[in-house]
Amino acid sequence: MDLNAEEFEKLVIDELDELPDDMVDGLDNVIFVVEDRPEDGSLDLLGLYDGVALTERGQYGFGEMPDRIILYREPLLAICEDEDELRDEIHITLVHEIAHFYGIDDDRLHDLGWA
Repeated sequence: MDLNAEEFEKLVIDELDELPDDMVDGLDNVIFVVEDRPEDGSLDLLGLYDGVALTERGQYGFGEMPDRIILYREPLLAICEDEDELRDEIHITLVHEIAHFYGIDDDRLHDLGWA
């Protein structure tokens, strides 16, 4: 599957809009970023939460750099055969990385069916 960066970002925005309000309302000081690949150049990682989970934060003050949720375009495209499958994988990846923001680890995500 092939989609340019702009088309891919539009799908990410569409999927963000589909998430429940109670999931995204608490995402203070978080930005969503699309990158082509992880730094190591692999296609193994679909997304990444880069920040400190709410459950591990002390005082979070004004001027803190935002946490980032990164989706990797090329790995997601590599595992999908069509746009519907891509939308599903983007959705799953967003939920997975947002869960990390809230302090839900991979073991719990696996139990819930999101890992």
